[in-house]
Amino acid sequence: MKGQMMQTLTGTVVPLTVHFDDLDPVGVMHNARYAIFVERAISSFWAGHGVGFFNGGPSTEDMVAVVAEFSIKFLAPIRSTGPVDVHLWLDSLGETSAVWAFRFLSADGTTVFAEGKRVMVKIDGKTGRPSSWTDEGRRIAATLLA
Repeated sequence: MKGQMMQTLTGTVVPLTVHFDDLDPVGVMHNARYAIFVERAISSFWAGHGVGFFNGGPSTEDMVAVVAEFSIKFLAPIRSTGPVDVHLWLDSLGETSAVWAFRFLSADGTTVFAEGKRVMVKIDGKTGRPSSWTDEGRRIAATLLA
């Protein structure tokens, strides 16, 4: 099932690929790339539900959200190019916020490279103020609640 998202008991696992330009000068994945990989994994999850950015704009108001917090704990370096899995789930889903949890795993699942969380706040595209998730967005997101 490589190359496709896999449902787990909690959340989903999104397979991604580490490329040469993701590595730093000492040959490990650069710390800043982890946030990008989390973004790609979350985007992949939503795209699997037909939600994303098309023709220069969001397909739903639920895609208008900002990162309020990002934290990560590095446990082991990713030392090469190739496959890496990002395991995602939601710790909580509030009226206007969502707390995503994640782990970076080796493709065989035996090594946890990093773990952390990302707090998102849905905002109104016009006012920039927090706004409620739609019922459809809640339904999709709820599939990842721990």
